Amino acid sequence: MMNNLSFMPVYSGMAPLIVILVLSDLILKGVALFKSAQRDQKVWFVALLLVNSLGILPIIYLIVNGDIRLTTPAKKKRK
Repeated sequence: MMNNLSFMPVYSGMAPLIVILVLSDLILKGVALFKSAQRDQKVWFVALLLVNSLGILPIIYLIVNGDIRLTTPAKKKRK
């Protein structure tokens, strides 16, 4: 009889990476859903709730709405 679990030793080293990806997706999705609900953005809320994108859609939402900045803001000059 053939062992159907013979591939498991190959992927066992990836378990921590998978856990990190799942947790980061959960956190990003939670923050994005919370922010969209606060702003009464129903379309974003439904899209974020239904689309499983490994964090891509929540990151896009947070960047588009200014919650995550890709660049540092310029320093204001003192007078």
